[in-house]
Amino acid sequence: MSEPGQGDRRSDRRGERTGREAGWSLSATPEGEGVRLELGLPDLSGRPVTAVIRLDRGEARAFARALLAAAGDATERTFVEPDR
Repeated sequence: MSEPGQGDRRSDRRGERTGREAGWSLSATPEGEGVRLELGLPDLSGRPVTAVIRLDRGEARAFARALLAAAGDATERTFVEPDR
């Protein structure tokens, strides 16, 4: 499984890019009784970086739950007040 990051690709009226572009990538590969995650960042302090995380089954599930919770929290904070 691999998901390329799309970042914020908005353009202004002249067609020039504004905001930031993530350009990151994330891949997950089965490895033994667990999973190998690779997070690629195109530019960190001027050079590309790849972080490799190896997790057993329990750690992978806990990591996935934590990511889902963080995404939910971030989404909730985006909408300050409910639309009534």
